[in-house]
Amino acid sequence: MSCGRPRGLPDVDPRTDPVFVLRGPVTRDEVAGLSDVVRGLAARSGVVVCDVAGLGPPGLAQVDLLARLELAARRGGGRIALRNPAPALRALLGLVGLGIQVEGEAEQGEPAGGVEEAVETGDAAS
Repeated sequence: MSCGRPRGLPDVDPRTDPVFVLRGPVTRDEVAGLSDVVRGLAARSGVVVCDVAGLGPPGLAQVDLLARLELAARRGGGRIALRNPAPALRALLGLVGLGIQVEGEAEQGEPAGGVEEAVETGDAAS
């Protein structure tokens, strides 16, 4: 006999972030429209995953686009996370100091999943 109760945690609502696929090259005129879309998605979900695999070879135009999309997401109350960034794009973003999160990685200043901060005995509490 079955009680009919589903397995798993009943109060957990699985959430998936919206995925925004970027295909390049993106013209300067298209950036404003893309920013509006990202701002709206961020306002609803908080995080917008930007799939950047189709952007083409990394350059300053892509860095400018991603910086503007991050700004638009922040104005909407969220942020972007990159999916499938090329190693060269990640290096270029780091070189210019643009710390955009990559999907699946811990945010800057956040411990990686499963890592706990330890407090040694004898430490003075502040």
